[in-house]
Amino acid sequence: MSLPLSRLDSVQPDFAAKLSALLAFEASEDEAIERAAAQILADVKARGDDAVLEATNRFDRLSAGSMQALELSQQEMQQALASLAPPRRAALETAAARVRAYHERQKDECGSAGFTYTEADGTVLGQKVTPLDRVGIYVPGGKAAYPSSVLMNAIPAKVAGVQEIIMVVPTPDGVKNPLVLAAAAIAGVDRVFTIGGAQAVGALAYGTATIPQVDKIVGPGNAYVAAAKRRVFGTVGIDMIAGPSEILVICDGTTDPDWVAMDLFSQAEHDELAQSILLCPDAAYIEAVQASIDKLLDGMPRKDVIRTSLTNRGALIKVRDMQQACEIANDIAAEHLEISAENPQQWADLIRHAGAMFLGRYSSEALGDYCAGPNHVLPTSRTARFSSPLGVYDFQKRSSVIHVSEQGAQTLGRVAAELAYGEGLQAHARSAEYRLK
Repeated sequence: MSLPLSRLDSVQPDFAAKLSALLAFEASEDEAIERAAAQILADVKARGDDAVLEATNRFDRLSAGSMQALELSQQEMQQALASLAPPRRAALETAAARVRAYHERQKDECGSAGFTYTEADGTVLGQKVTPLDRVGIYVPGGKAAYPSSVLMNAIPAKVAGVQEIIMVVPTPDGVKNPLVLAAAAIAGVDRVFTIGGAQAVGALAYGTATIPQVDKIVGPGNAYVAAAKRRVFGTVGIDMIAGPSEILVICDGTTDPDWVAMDLFSQAEHDELAQSILLCPDAAYIEAVQASIDKLLDGMPRKDVIRTSLTNRGALIKVRDMQQACEIANDIAAEHLEISAENPQQWADLIRHAGAMFLGRYSSEALGDYCAGPNHVLPTSRTARFSSPLGVYDFQKRSSVIHVSEQGAQTLGRVAAELAYGEGLQAHARSAEYRLK
């Protein structure tokens, strides 16, 4: 039986409306979750360690007697690294090295050195770039284990020059994932606490006697974590509120359809709300991809999740040509965009909005998730229209530098005073005029 994916055709008069309905996703802010997160945050803010300890014991079914019992030592992280099978350790270290190399290059290329310039009258203007002092990294725990998220969040922070990285990871029933701890060791995480949920976000945002307050919180989490991050934004910085994972494949019909089907699966298997879409001008190829989906699905361990995701939010879309596919891709602004074509660069040149672009049939999105080098923390839900991947720049801030010379103050002072009087701010004007000869 064929999986009933949505089929759209760009020549249909109602195509725009159907595409809009397909893309529609409102991150439902469940009132019960919002209330619970707010209560936990208020409790942590008021009672600190005691509130964090109580919530952690309750939600993760632990019996820790103190916050100190929830902190892991560097020795435990190094032991986790040493315990890995050689092929697994080698893969983790290779991925870390590639992620580090990419972000070192990013640091060099993205203005991390700051700048200054001197005007004719001796006035110096510029920008100073400094790293954040302390960052908190949230890593999901429980059944899910995401060592790749540890690398992608911690390594750019280290490259940026962040002085201290505090990692929180829940360990329901006390189960610690050695791969996650090994990744923390490789990435240079300074302290690790086995706490999660809204209480972990609150501890990082407000600080407790045991957990120091951070400047920014990054990393994915469940609905309670997302609700808590929204509420503490402003007290601390956050990276983003991520929605379900997305992949958009633009294909000219020259790639093995099994490859494309599996690429669509790679995002659909995340969860039932993930979105996988194919844009292609070749109707026969679309049928071939459909056949591959039907052939391969039953062999997937997470077939039920994939089936629900593809049925509810997936689509195979026939377009007029590759240029129109790029126009539609810019409207979708997907988290992951694969351009699986003979000459991918010519189409990539037309793309303005995408979290990450994977060019050519050998560039599977999965490589970007783990080891290609660029960050896998990406904007979702069309926010690629105005947001960027997580990077070194997210762990830095910029200060303007203004060193006005005596001669420069004569010119700028008159300009500033004139504008200040126009705004009715006499003290501003007089402050500038005091420097005039």
